[in-house]
Amino acid sequence: MAPVSILLNLLWILIGGAWMAFGWLVAAVIMAITIIGLPWARAAFNIAVYTLLPFGSRAVNRYEVTGTSDIGTGPLGVIGNIIWFVLAGWWLALGHALTALVLAITIIGIPFAWAHLKLAGIALWPVGKVIVPA
Repeated sequence: MAPVSILLNLLWILIGGAWMAFGWLVAAVIMAITIIGLPWARAAFNIAVYTLLPFGSRAVNRYEVTGTSDIGTGPLGVIGNIIWFVLAGWWLALGHALTALVLAITIIGIPFAWAHLKLAGIALWPVGKVIVPA
């Protein structure tokens, strides 16, 4: 990881990244406890790590990485994302959007606000995403 990414990630953790990563972790644990929610739990755990350290990585569709369709990138993935949106996606996206709004008040917070807005989009539709180095 580049030194700039390390510095940005440390600042990110201090000004809002840690509590949103915790939110993703809570969602993942709740989904894992239900057993039926294990596919969503896996996606939420991956994105919790990404939410904790977003600089130097990016989320892309798994189809772009593998070049082949699978359960998470096909029609079942769409159904899974709809279920995710209803159960947990909207409140995680709301948390990211509210944090972005608070951070955007200052000039220093604008890049972090932008990162939260990107994560809000991922929070709405996480199944089928994979985290890759930027």
